[in-house]
Amino acid sequence: MRRILLGSQLRRLREQRGVSRQDAGYVIRASESKISRLELGRVSFKERDVADLLSLYGVADEAEREALLGLAREANAPGWWHRYADVLPGWFQTYVGLEEAAGLIRTYELQFVPGLIQSEEYARAVYRLGNADASEDEIEQRVSLRMQRQQRLTGPNPPRVWAVLDEAALRRPIGGTEVMRGQLAYLIEVSKLPNVTVQVMPFKFGGHAAEGGAFTILRFPEPDLPDVVYVETLTGALYLDKRDDVDTYMQAMERLAVDSATPEGTVELIGEILRET
Repeated sequence: MRRILLGSQLRRLREQRGVSRQDAGYVIRASESKISRLELGRVSFKERDVADLLSLYGVADEAEREALLGLAREANAPGWWHRYADVLPGWFQTYVGLEEAAGLIRTYELQFVPGLIQSEEYARAVYRLGNADASEDEIEQRVSLRMQRQQRLTGPNPPRVWAVLDEAALRRPIGGTEVMRGQLAYLIEVSKLPNVTVQVMPFKFGGHAAEGGAFTILRFPEPDLPDVVYVETLTGALYLDKRDDVDTYMQAMERLAVDSATPEGTVELIGEILRET
């Protein structure tokens, strides 16, 4: 996301100066298509190239230059999650990076409790279910990653998390009765955080706006960054940022929030399921 942010700012500066991509590429010994990829955040930046482009675009203010050069350095620095690369698929590393930068995370889950609000035992059961051949060490590494992702919820400048769960996710006995009881109790506790909203889409509502499956919408504090929709598949993931696609998912999410039980009603429903379990 830092690459995308830096790229968008470089594009804005280039356009304000009336410089073509071809001329910008000439200055840093690159092609016009390389400038396009840089401005879209699809490739890494060399600090020297950013400095040369800033000079070409007439950015002389030292504070502004240093802010953008600092962003270039940050964009090239590996995130904390890279140390889990041996157990983390490349397509999911992208998601963790987006999640780390997001200011608002809205998610709908049909089968499982969302990862950011899973209890440790529940997360362990989910990973064992989906990775039958994995070693215990690998499972524990995956659980450790998930728990570290959750630390943002109670850290400085936490994201706003708004999760809608299908009732099926609460009644599916992942890991057995005791694990589910712990997860349900954890949901009630985590929903008390001021930055977390949990709603349940009850069975009694019938069909609803998101029958197509689970998805997550990520919004970022920087106005230059587009919203991103994340849709996971069995072997990878889709990342959608075209306005029409995002709008379609946003409409579905808004409808889910209106039609689901209120946050207060959700706590009551979870309590009822907990007493039944």
